[in-house]
Amino acid sequence: MTDRSFPPALEAAGIIGTWQTDVAAGRSILDDGAAALMAGDAGLAGKPLTLDVALGRIHPDDRDWVFAQIRRARRAGGPFAAEFRVYGPDGVRWVLNQGRLPEEGAGGLGYGTYIDTTHRHRDPAEGPDAERRDWLEVAADHCIAAREAIDRSGKPFLRLLIDALLLEIGRILVRRRSH
Repeated sequence: MTDRSFPPALEAAGIIGTWQTDVAAGRSILDDGAAALMAGDAGLAGKPLTLDVALGRIHPDDRDWVFAQIRRARRAGGPFAAEFRVYGPDGVRWVLNQGRLPEEGAGGLGYGTYIDTTHRHRDPAEGPDAERRDWLEVAADHCIAAREAIDRSGKPFLRLLIDALLLEIGRILVRRRSH
């Protein structure tokens, strides 16, 4: 599991590396790319690692919630996905960790992939249309996406809050256009 040579299409898709996890043993094995970025040492590739070592470069602000999500996924089994920040050699990068784990006690291995998603988190102000952008409209777009996610969560109080925010953004946009 230490071969780092991905086909060009996978490299272009941002694949950093792969992992496999023995849930019962609480150990993960990373390939070269995953070990280099996530653990900070490509020499750890192919070796059974604790979660603390395997995710040694995770951003401190993301560490607790990611580890909690991984522990829940290890107990329940099934698909797993989390996007978080890591410290890489060239600064902070965003990584999507996606895979599938066996249910705790079921035996077997879980498998997954780390994908670089840093490009999705870059400041839109760096793009060619930055000066023409209405940042309040950008915020409204993000709020609409958040509202859709909140609707799926079934949390009525959060729905009320996001609706209030959308209403206020809409009022400001309408006032701006009418003057």
